[in-house]
Amino acid sequence: MSIFAQRKNAKPGKASAQAQSNLAPYIEQLKPKVAECLSGLEISQLSRPELGLRLGQLVTSEFEKQPNNLNLLERRTLLTELINWVTAQYPKQSAPTQQQSTQVASSAERASVPDLPPAPSSQANAAAVPDQPDPFKIDERRLETKAPITDTVEAAKDAIHAKVMERLDVSAASQLPREELSSQLGEIVSEVLAEEKIRLNGPEQAGVVELMLADMLGLGPLEPLLADEKVTDIMVNGPYQVYVERGGKLELSDIKFRDNDHVVNISRRIVAQIGRRVDETTPLVDARLLDGSRVNIVIPPLAIDGASISIRKFAKKGITLDVMARQGNINEKMAMVLKIAARSRLNILISGGTGSGKTTLLNALSQMIDPGERIVTIEDAAELQLQQPHVVRLETRPANLEGEGAIDMRDLVKNTLRMRPDRIILGEVRGGEAVDMLQAMNTGHDGSLGTIHANRPREGLTRLENMIGLAGINLPAKAVRTQISDAVHMIVQISRMRDGMRRVTHITEIVGMEGEIITTQDLYTFEFEGEDADGNLVGSFKSSGLRPFFAKKAAYFGLEQRLLEAM
Repeated sequence: MSIFAQRKNAKPGKASAQAQSNLAPYIEQLKPKVAECLSGLEISQLSRPELGLRLGQLVTSEFEKQPNNLNLLERRTLLTELINWVTAQYPKQSAPTQQQSTQVASSAERASVPDLPPAPSSQANAAAVPDQPDPFKIDERRLETKAPITDTVEAAKDAIHAKVMERLDVSAASQLPREELSSQLGEIVSEVLAEEKIRLNGPEQAGVVELMLADMLGLGPLEPLLADEKVTDIMVNGPYQVYVERGGKLELSDIKFRDNDHVVNISRRIVAQIGRRVDETTPLVDARLLDGSRVNIVIPPLAIDGASISIRKFAKKGITLDVMARQGNINEKMAMVLKIAARSRLNILISGGTGSGKTTLLNALSQMIDPGERIVTIEDAAELQLQQPHVVRLETRPANLEGEGAIDMRDLVKNTLRMRPDRIILGEVRGGEAVDMLQAMNTGHDGSLGTIHANRPREGLTRLENMIGLAGINLPAKAVRTQISDAVHMIVQISRMRDGMRRVTHITEIVGMEGEIITTQDLYTFEFEGEDADGNLVGSFKSSGLRPFFAKKAAYFGLEQRLLEAM
């Protein structure tokens, strides 16, 4: 299948066997030039698109020296035949033997065509093949052979984009595997660059092809940011301003979109993957990428300065409490307290601000759940990474264009109670579902977990109380607080501090009630002491030295002694 759009004056069957035979003299004439062009290169290291770009430059250069009557379609066929000839002369081998790597062309071939360069060693080939290719990650091995995406490459891509798309059969392109599409797209890019008299070297042309592939198949300019494991958040503020978070700090990237329509098109591609839409009737959308990254999209007219895309990247490597201790988010004794709390089936709320690391900590805590338990997770956008085998993941659904069919968190919590869960995990508690969650925690679903937006543990309790009031439950304040104190056993407060570091600032127990007030006690706190010469905050995690209120429950699970040692 070819992605080249049919020209009006091109007849069906133009690239037939007869037409190819008519090209034979040109092919034979170019073979020595091709061998000379590729001399000294490790051909097996070149992908088909890169090979096509190099040969395309050669063909264009030779035809400028010696004019001919070949039309555009015939030139494309000629280029394809040359690529096929090179790959046939030099097939790729994952592990060539010594005998294979030392074979030479026959005497007849050597008489007519100069030898192609020798094959690289088997070690080089083995190192060039990744063990487990990731479909959502840019191939770093291939990027190493190219120039970085520079302003020159960006400008060239923008200059030829419209003409390339005119020659592209989009429906055919959508059905091709990436490698084949890349090869054929490389031929079109080479032709258009020659017509526009834009001179780029091979790596730069390969960069143009990569950018156009990202636009066609991926998320365009965002692809390199998604592939960068150091980037945790991506924030697009219109076409010309893209911020990223690295190491807990925001910085302006050099990524740009062509215009606002380009941002909107990428937004539509994101939501289409999960069966949603974004347009003037639904300008606000929560979505997720195929790898689980959370996305929020706002388009005009609500976004005044251009479409906005906010991406919270999905951590590919699961973080444990031990890893958090090594990173300084907590200390080792705090990690032990949290492990024992989760194993002892305490109901735990993780409190913190936006981007503080609540979901990461929730994922780490969930690893303490026994593999034999049935877990039901409820989220607005699925991003939890539970490792247990018996997990049911539920996700809310927005209303359709008629305003019907919405399924919210409260609907899912109510339904979960009929699913015989051992534990319920709420991605975030922020509305009327707080009522049903507390009832579930009070009716045999110990060990449930959730997150809440609040700046301190006491504020988290106040927010829970307000959510119950907003749900239309007419109960006295004391009754509401009693229900909260009975249901929630511990609040873990996590914060992103001004040096970018995320730290657990409180591990707080809910002790009970004194009159109409919920009583708490801090087991661990973080005490700020100053900052070092590099601007990093200095402080320490302090134990209160108090006997944990849940020590008796820990004793039931045989963990009391270890808990007391951790205090």
